[in-house]
Amino acid sequence: MTAVNPWLALPNGTPSHALTRQIRAAHQALITTPVDRPGRRGEVRPIVWDSWQRSLGSGVDPEGGAPSVDLVDDDLRAYRDAHPLAAVMPVIRKLLVEDAESDKMIVAVTDAGGCLLWVEGDSRLRSQAEGIHFVEGANWGESHAGTNAPAIALALDHCVQVYRSEHFHRRVQPWSCSAAPVHDPMTGQLLGALDVTGGDHVASPHMLTLVRAAAAAAEAELRWQRLCALPEKVTRRTLPDPSPPPRCAALEVLGRDRAYLSLPGRQVELSLRHSELFFLLTEAALIGQGRTAEQLMLELHGTAPAVTIRAEMSRLRRVIGQDVLASRPYRLIRAVDSDLARVGQLLERGAHRQALDTYRGPLLPTSTAPHVVVLRARLVARIREALVSHGHVDQLLRWAQTPEGHDDAAVWQACLGQLPVRSARRTSVLRRLAELDRRR
Repeated sequence: MTAVNPWLALPNGTPSHALTRQIRAAHQALITTPVDRPGRRGEVRPIVWDSWQRSLGSGVDPEGGAPSVDLVDDDLRAYRDAHPLAAVMPVIRKLLVEDAESDKMIVAVTDAGGCLLWVEGDSRLRSQAEGIHFVEGANWGESHAGTNAPAIALALDHCVQVYRSEHFHRRVQPWSCSAAPVHDPMTGQLLGALDVTGGDHVASPHMLTLVRAAAAAAEAELRWQRLCALPEKVTRRTLPDPSPPPRCAALEVLGRDRAYLSLPGRQVELSLRHSELFFLLTEAALIGQGRTAEQLMLELHGTAPAVTIRAEMSRLRRVIGQDVLASRPYRLIRAVDSDLARVGQLLERGAHRQALDTYRGPLLPTSTAPHVVVLRARLVARIREALVSHGHVDQLLRWAQTPEGHDDAAVWQACLGQLPVRSARRTSVLRRLAELDRRR
């Protein structure tokens, strides 16, 4: 029999009135029974029961007022701006907040003590949540607000869900939430938690997977930013060998749903899953790292157990050969050149025309793996910034004809700024800008 995941609130994905009544009865028994009696512990998940006990021990009143709001206005803004997680908010917004309104949920980011730093998402739900002080600057740590998903995630350093009546404070029991801790990728220090809050659907298994994957993507983005900020001589020491081995493969991932891998003497078109796995290992190799099955599982949304990832890696090794891929952890043995890396190198040199020639479309466009999504958006932003700042008008117009640049008013405006007043092309540019302005 398959073991039940203790971190899931609703393993079957759906609540029941019987479950709600059972949890409420256990909650009532706990707060009205002397602490030396077990109450109805067996009817509640152990992690929830233990959190209830810690909440009681901290003096949290299940019938009391809302958590205190400790930071407001300039103090809140200054604290958020200085917090390490401020740097990854664009990633979190891309993965969770953009769809929060249609998904009917609130997205919150806390610090390591449980203070809510950002609360975004569905505006109607946020208005309702103000009544329980689920707002920026409020302290939702376990000793202040009792049992809730971000509080347990911080206390136990693990992703977790809390379903309605599992909350210790009665005023919070109409809500459900899923949360995952976020760490400093260099030191392992706990930085805070990522949380989604809403109705019953937020306690479904796939939502915990989504939040955990978003947290992994945030950590990956933070790792990338930290490495980019290191002095060149330190970065070189990070790599296992300052002179990379001879190129053994070339990888094409731009504008392709299935990566194309050129190996000595043969070419292979990989499946989408193998494309994602090989690309993730290529990115890890850039900083001299590999990936465990568990890390790959998280970077691929965590939709499969680690044993499935290991099986996929075994099949991938049979496809590409054992002389390319090693294990424990999974890593590339030799250097792999990719069209993604070449575009980046060309942009660094200011070779915009060659970069556009190499860019054949988005990175693995149908992939939804968090790290792929982040790098896909980052590459588009990098090309756009380079062209708007330094590109020739012909290159700008070429980018404006791509799906990525077609609706970008800043790109069209940059085109207009470079075209002579009497240029025949100004008319079409002005027409496009007018169309984009009408859409606003």
